[in-house]
Amino acid sequence: MKIEENKSLKNYNTFGIDAKAKLFASVTTIDSLKNILKTNTETDIFVLGGGSNLLLTKDINALVLHINLKGIKIIEETDEAVIVEAMAGENWHEFVLHCIENDYGGIENLSLIPGNVGTAPIQNIGAYGVELKDVFESCKAISINNQTTKTFRKEDCNFGYRNSIFKNETKGKYVIISVRFRLTKNKHLLKTSYGAIAKKLEENHIVNPTIKDVSEAVIAIRNSKLPNPEEIGNSGSFFKNPIISGKEFNRFIAKNPTVPFYKLPENTYKIPAGWLIEKAGFKGKRFGDTGVHKNQALVLVNYGNATGNEIWELAKTIQKTVQSKFDIFLEPEVNVI
Repeated sequence: MKIEENKSLKNYNTFGIDAKAKLFASVTTIDSLKNILKTNTETDIFVLGGGSNLLLTKDINALVLHINLKGIKIIEETDEAVIVEAMAGENWHEFVLHCIENDYGGIENLSLIPGNVGTAPIQNIGAYGVELKDVFESCKAISINNQTTKTFRKEDCNFGYRNSIFKNETKGKYVIISVRFRLTKNKHLLKTSYGAIAKKLEENHIVNPTIKDVSEAVIAIRNSKLPNPEEIGNSGSFFKNPIISGKEFNRFIAKNPTVPFYKLPENTYKIPAGWLIEKAGFKGKRFGDTGVHKNQALVLVNYGNATGNEIWELAKTIQKTVQSKFDIFLEPEVNVI
């Protein structure tokens, strides 16, 4: 396997940041992954997937392993459900479309989320009322330390809001190589009440939607709000939607009665981070080559030659302003390196 030196990562992160990797290798087989881990035990390893949830503020002084494993197969199937396994390097949206084409339901609301399959469990990706954990069966991962393979089942992963064991206890210890999903084959449980899905379906005069109809509605909504990373560098939602207690919510809504919100279990409330950022005055603002997108305040963008540090400084300014104005802290959803 070819290991490159001083490799630009500009084409390997959706922000388009021109950081450099001291060493770089693109892994296309499990055997080559195990071999490169085994022969580089004294080298720091940085695992890179689709680069869609990443802000690089510096060069990576390590061996960057780009996980490019491909393949999709059926593991188990009944009349009502199917377990599908996708390799970590499969593009997430293309995998969603593959499932819809085969009438496998459960991930249609997650259409057009950038990134690869292997990084989806790490972040417990979610959108429009659905999270990865809702369809997650298990994933296989290789130990960086001894190259053994371990299966993580749903109960092992400690899934939370944009969170998992892979961001905490096992961070930097494993490379996810494949993920298995339990999906429906008929009697799909469509979720259309979150966001503007129902409105979009109504506009399209769809009364009895299919999973494809829901997917196309989500794609239309996302395209109307979110910039294409191939045109404007971005990493999707930069911040998590903050979740506050009932006591905090009562104080907050007394001062901000028009805020949209979502009631969650245990008397907690989710407040849209994009609303907070917009009300703080940042929506559509540009600062040199970075800024906040005009259609979605939750998205920070690179207009061409912004550095990771410039984007991160803007993010910190937004955090401070929102904290001062609303007494709510915005936690980054993006991994800042």
